[in-house]
Amino acid sequence: MAKVSTSDFRNGLTIMLNGEIYSILEFLHVKPGKGGAFVRTKLKGVVNGKVLDKTFRAGESVEAVRVERRPYQFLYREGDIYHFMHKETFEQIPVPEEKIDRSVFLKENQDVQVVVHAENEEILFAEIPDQVVLKVAETEPGVKGDTAQGGSKSAKLETGATIQVPLFINEGDMLKVNTKEGSYLERVKI
Repeated sequence: MAKVSTSDFRNGLTIMLNGEIYSILEFLHVKPGKGGAFVRTKLKGVVNGKVLDKTFRAGESVEAVRVERRPYQFLYREGDIYHFMHKETFEQIPVPEEKIDRSVFLKENQDVQVVVHAENEEILFAEIPDQVVLKVAETEPGVKGDTAQGGSKSAKLETGATIQVPLFINEGDMLKVNTKEGSYLERVKI
């Protein structure tokens, strides 16, 4: 792994810190009137998702980690193991459920990005899209006169996830869902 100086920091750079891989979300070079310059950073753990504020002295070196994002398609689930196929090489890989963030919104044939440590080919995590279109499997029937301004009700989606939706949503409707917040965005006509 290559060493990088704080002058090489940029958003998205992945580094090794205390044995964990972090991605730089924000950084700011600070040169106070007195004392040495430093770099203030906001880091996010690639594997654990922890957000951390860290200050480095100017010129300090850290280990850079090369990660690759690869296009995969979700095939099927077998217990706690999810099977994915590379979209170009058709190679299939198993990924444990704990390495998939928001797996409850994952449906068969859905495209995902699998993030891999480039040097040792270790699968770090699978990232599903921020917005997906899913079908409503179960919900209370909509009543005439219910409006978008009214209340909300629970709806179970085809993947098994349960979200809150407006009262006018019915079984069989296709919904655009925000996977980060687990929330309803809009009804989709297909």
